[in-house]
Amino acid sequence: MLSDDPSWWRSAVIYQVYIRSFADGSGDGIGDIAGIRSRLPYLAGLGVDALWINPWYPSPMADGGYDVSDYRAVEPVFGSLDDATALIREAHEHGLRVLLDLVPNHTSDQHAWFQAALATPPGSPERARYLFRDGRGPAGDEPPNDWRSVFGGAAWTREPGPSGQWFLHLFAPEQPDLDWTNPEVRADVEQTLRFWFDRDVDGFRIDVAHGLIKAEGLPDLGDAADPTTSRRAKDHPHWDRDAVHEVYQSWRTVADSYDPPRVFVAEAWVTNPERLAAYVRPDELHTAFNFDFLRAPWLAPALRRTIDATLRDHAVVGAPATWVLSNHDVARHVSRYARPQSDRPLHSLQDLVGVPGDLDLGRRRAAAAALLMLALPGGAYVYQGEELGLEEVEDLPDEVLADPTWERSEHTDRGRDGCRVPLPWAGDAPPYGFGTSAWLPQPAGWAARTPQAQAGVEGSFLELYRSALTLRRDHPALGDGALQWLPSVEQVLLFRRSPGFGCLVNLSDVPVALPSGARLLLSSAPLVDGLLLSDAAAWLELAD
Repeated sequence: MLSDDPSWWRSAVIYQVYIRSFADGSGDGIGDIAGIRSRLPYLAGLGVDALWINPWYPSPMADGGYDVSDYRAVEPVFGSLDDATALIREAHEHGLRVLLDLVPNHTSDQHAWFQAALATPPGSPERARYLFRDGRGPAGDEPPNDWRSVFGGAAWTREPGPSGQWFLHLFAPEQPDLDWTNPEVRADVEQTLRFWFDRDVDGFRIDVAHGLIKAEGLPDLGDAADPTTSRRAKDHPHWDRDAVHEVYQSWRTVADSYDPPRVFVAEAWVTNPERLAAYVRPDELHTAFNFDFLRAPWLAPALRRTIDATLRDHAVVGAPATWVLSNHDVARHVSRYARPQSDRPLHSLQDLVGVPGDLDLGRRRAAAAALLMLALPGGAYVYQGEELGLEEVEDLPDEVLADPTWERSEHTDRGRDGCRVPLPWAGDAPPYGFGTSAWLPQPAGWAARTPQAQAGVEGSFLELYRSALTLRRDHPALGDGALQWLPSVEQVLLFRRSPGFGCLVNLSDVPVALPSGARLLLSSAPLVDGLLLSDAAAWLELAD
């Protein structure tokens, strides 16, 4: 059963379920709610505290479900509303909370609102829910401004109707942006929050939390830097605008009206930890993913700078940090760590193309990174398959690629499908117990990566995660709190957490000794002659 700690989210380890690729219960090759229900014992046994489930709403699937046509229903491919209710109940019985994914920046172009907008003339209330504008140029045949889509190409599409107006879509054309200055939009999203909270959902992950508010007049981007990639960005016309915080203050009021209060985690790509901390002030959201940590290279100075800045700025607003290594939008960290490390962030598969990698090295570093992440103050997220040591699938056939980035980039960017390949569960050949088939092909080499193959095997990724999560839950020093750095040699991280816990991470090229008097609790690789090898981490018992 669930714990009754109202502050559970401050220390929680939450498992991300990319529903299409987690487990298939219906036999159609696509993951679904039945598949999640069948694997709840596995997740409870892993030792996580909650699940975050990617969108399960009705959708034409132009962007993997992030083009929502009805926010208060379930996509039939995934199941029914009754199935969803049963999953929430059963997850709670296993001691697991459930967070859903909210997509407030845009809807599907098949949403009833957008279809009504297309059917009404300029200036109508229906159109005012979205960002329709007249085009530039003598015939209005040029986009209203120079904004670009995240997926490539212009962020504007001209509607086919007689008005010839353009609509904004910061993502795919099938994902028109909502106008968050419209009170009807704000009220409807709050109704969606209450719809799911009334069904005992414990919270939401907020998609593109930094993108709801656009600058008045929709000015040209010009040479404004993108805050998702640059620390120079300031007053960007559509990312991380200050007025977005008014939205989250109203949502916090809704969440706090429930008993127990519901929680939020933000996907907010911003310029620095100080900007990120603004999203988790006491009257706004509860937590926010730390993407600076995700993108930090496997270099001790870079990791320490990121950790220090995050903890400092979160402490100012009294919020816990939220650490993450991978998710459904970035290349898996095994493959990122398999490449040479430098100050250039490795984020997407596109960053890895043409750069030779060593997956054995990547897995050693990923195992060490897991112990580092789970030892840091605050909460953490585990992306499905991370606990199995899965790598990015970099060689999917062109004809199976489904990410809109592939088409929008004119087949120059392979997109995010490589981190979304269905999980292997058992057996020695695809589909590895995922179902009777899998919607994306799985590598032949994944037979050794299944839970069936790793369970009970000393030194396996799965057993490392199980041991770490068990120890993390039981040890009084871990979870929310503070850390103290201890002296260490170059490219080695060493910190203490009270009472009596230490974490040692060796990012150097030579083995290092444990601190004097330390007792080993857990390590990502066996010690050799009492020394911690390169690209390894250890949890220690230290005298206070």
